Amino acid sequence: MKTLFILNGAPYGDEPTYNGLRLAAALLREPEQEVRVFLMGDAATVAKEGQRPPTGFYNLQIMLNKIVRSGADRVAVCGTCMDARGMKDEELLPGSLRGTIEKLAYWTIWADKVLVF
Repeated sequence: MKTLFILNGAPYGDEPTYNGLRLAAALLREPEQEVRVFLMGDAATVAKEGQRPPTGFYNLQIMLNKIVRSGADRVAVCGTCMDARGMKDEELLPGSLRGTIEKLAYWTIWADKVLVF
């Protein structure tokens, strides 16, 4: 089964993005599951390297890194959303990549299921 997660929410202060990443990680623990994550809007900042949330608070960079390490071309970040937030490619978590709406369209066709958080 191939599942695409489209995450839009802010990384901290709201939990849909956190819960989407939790579900993506849980699916990856199951055999024969493929997962891709496309970060849009405020969720683009989830892929920013060097996050330091307060002690005892979840760290989305660590959660996203587990998905990145599960295979190549698993995490893309909307380039337009990155530009709007002043993010540079070199600030991205290693293994994640700048994405386009065309990549999102291709991943949507690839997926058996598309989940939007």
